[in-house]
Amino acid sequence: MSRGVNKVILVGNLGKDPEVQNFETGKKASFSIATTEIQRDREGNEIQHTEWHNLVMWRGLADIAENYLRKGSQVYVEGKLRSRSFDAKDGTKRFITEIQVDNLVLLGGRKEGGNEYQPSAPAQSSNPAPAPAPGIPPAPAAEEKEEDLPF
Repeated sequence: MSRGVNKVILVGNLGKDPEVQNFETGKKASFSIATTEIQRDREGNEIQHTEWHNLVMWRGLADIAENYLRKGSQVYVEGKLRSRSFDAKDGTKRFITEIQVDNLVLLGGRKEGGNEYQPSAPAQSSNPAPAPAPGIPPAPAAEEKEEDLPF
């Protein structure tokens, strides 16, 4: 049986501050981000298309969203599409598709806010570069390579 892939990667800016809810199982943060594509028509005029995406974060990521994300913040997110239904205030059944975020990288944005996260060093990847195989020396630094050139 074939399995599918449900993966979303977005870079965009928050349209509003995250809304945070507390539950017995942990926090939930929800907000929207905008992604904008710029293309040119045949006459060379720029055409912008902005798409809005609803995002949901749980537990630890919801804490980060609550403490560091504000309207205008630029983020990189990875997650998966989830669709659900709910009953609106007027009694009608509504459907929504959201991105359930699994990975968040704060890229910057909003400079006037005092609550923006500013990392002092680049974030460590969850998949570090593999160590060289036993018996193989590590690659020399860039400056060592230049000195070893035969010309």
